[in-house]
Amino acid sequence: MHSQLVVSLSGIGPQTLDRCADLSAALDARKVPLSLLVVPRELGVAQEWVRQRAALGDAVVLHGLGQRRLPAYEAGLLLTGARVQMEAIGLNADTFAPRRCVASPGTLIALAKHRFNRCADAHAVRDLGTGLATIGRLHALTERSSFGELRSLALVYATARSARRGGLTRITVDARDLHRPGARQAVLDAVDIALAHDAAPTTYVRLPSPRREAAA
Repeated sequence: MHSQLVVSLSGIGPQTLDRCADLSAALDARKVPLSLLVVPRELGVAQEWVRQRAALGDAVVLHGLGQRRLPAYEAGLLLTGARVQMEAIGLNADTFAPRRCVASPGTLIALAKHRFNRCADAHAVRDLGTGLATIGRLHALTERSSFGELRSLALVYATARSARRGGLTRITVDARDLHRPGARQAVLDAVDIALAHDAAPTTYVRLPSPRREAAA
């Protein structure tokens, strides 16, 4: 079974905009869309770039709410505020990705109540309507403080293993990492090896809904 490939980008803002644009151009050449993990209050002048990328087919995903024990009521208030901010800058999202890659049970309840369709956490992409999930662990460059060749190789090898197995292959990159030597190339090498294994590029928004046997 061929794999599906999702590449997500976080850390989007004025200081990282050039790096974001550079990575997206490299992925455009490979016909790989991005899932843009957006924190609306952090976008600043980058909001126009996000709108342009969305018009070209990239997916806009609301990013935030990383507290592990956040209750549903508080999560609902934060989601309402984030949606107001998104609407004010002409963006919309019905898919959510938590900070630190973990969503609290209260956050999941609030997401469903506020009519979000999906939540992409560290281990799976969850359908909030059915409760089913497409399993697929995130592959990332991890710690910015100690990036090096071994982390680059680890990302590439992990991506290759995932793509060979089939199912869902997920690569995530923080734009704040892209200033480090080798980081950009590591991401592109991981994408290239997934494509070499016939992974089909997609986004969190266009990912097919999970089937019953994929329940988590």
